[in-house]
Amino acid sequence: MPHGDAGLRVLLEAAVPFALPLRRRFRGLDVRQGVLLKGPSGWGEFAPFDDYSPLAASRWLDSAIEAAFGTWAPAVRSEVEVNAIIPALDSHSAATLAREAVLELGCRTIKVKVGDPDLADDEARVASVRDVLDTVLGRGRGAIRIDANGAWDVERAVLALRRLGAYGLEYVEQPCPTTEDMRRLRRRTDVPIAADESVRTSDDPGSVRLADIADIAVVKAAPLGGVAATLRIVETLDVPVVVSGSLDSSIGLDVALATAAALDDLPFACGFGTGALLAADLVESTRLPQGGVLAVGRAMPDLPSLVAARDRMPDDRAVWWRSRIEEAWLAGAAERSGHLVRGAS
Repeated sequence: MPHGDAGLRVLLEAAVPFALPLRRRFRGLDVRQGVLLKGPSGWGEFAPFDDYSPLAASRWLDSAIEAAFGTWAPAVRSEVEVNAIIPALDSHSAATLAREAVLELGCRTIKVKVGDPDLADDEARVASVRDVLDTVLGRGRGAIRIDANGAWDVERAVLALRRLGAYGLEYVEQPCPTTEDMRRLRRRTDVPIAADESVRTSDDPGSVRLADIADIAVVKAAPLGGVAATLRIVETLDVPVVVSGSLDSSIGLDVALATAAALDDLPFACGFGTGALLAADLVESTRLPQGGVLAVGRAMPDLPSLVAARDRMPDDRAVWWRSRIEEAWLAGAAERSGHLVRGAS
C-alpha cells in the first residue's frame, strides 16, 4: 500500500475527480463530487463531504487506499437486504418514491428523512410512506425508519416521536446531536434509537459505550476508514449494527457492501438505497436493489460514464479535490505518528 511522499505521488497520479448530478437535492447537495483512485486491487472512492475536517477525511482516504491497493475480509453472504431512502420531500413526492422503491426495487424497508422546522411536514411525509407500504405490502408488513440527523433537542424529539411513532417505526436515527441528549431521550421514548453521527464523528468510535445512549449503531465504512477498520469497530460495539452507505457512487458502494457481506450477524436492512438518488453514475447501470437486495461484488467504471463524470467537474474543484487528498494524507500521517508516540510512552 502507498506510503511516504512517493505514496502520495502515486495517489495524485491515480486520482480521477468526478461529479455526479442528483435526481433530487439531498444533504443540501445537487451534485455528488469525489475522486476515484485506481490501484492494483481495483478502484477506491475518496468523497468526504465538504464539512469533514482533514482528519475525518483521512479516514475516508484510508478506505479508498484499502479498496485500490489492499484486500477485504472474505464475504460470508452473496447478497444483502437494502432499505430505500426518501429525502425531505413533500408528501406526494415521498409517496411516489416509496411506490417506486416497493414496486420496482422490491424494498420492504424505507428510511425517511425528518427534522423539518414544521413537524407537520415530517408527519405528512411519514404518513404517506406508511400508506404506500400498507397498501402494497399489506398492513404492518413494511418497516419505516426515520433519520433526523441530530435536528431535535430532547423536548422536540419527545414530541416528534410521540406523533411519528404512531405510524410504526423500526427506529429513529440520530434524533439529537449530543450524547447527553441521546441518553436523556432514551429514558423518555419507546422508539428504538440508532446512533450515527455519535459513531461516525467520534475521535475513537470503538471506545464509545453506545448501550447507554442507543439501541443500534449505524456504521458507514468509508468515513470509518474502510472495511477492516469498520469490522474492528463493530467488534467493540455493545449494540447491533446497521451498515449504511454515504451517498456513494456505484464504485464507492463496494466498501459498504464488502463490510456488510463480511459480518456474521446482519439483523437489519442495509442503508444502500441512495443509488436511486443519482441522475448519473460512474457505471453504465447504477447499482439498485432487485427484489429488495443487492448482490455482493465489485463494480467497474464504465469508460464513457467516467469520462463524462470527470468532465463535469469544474477545474477549480478538481484542483481543490487534489489538495484535499494531500491534506487528508498529511492529517492521517500525523494521527498515525501520534498513536505511535503515545504507544511508546
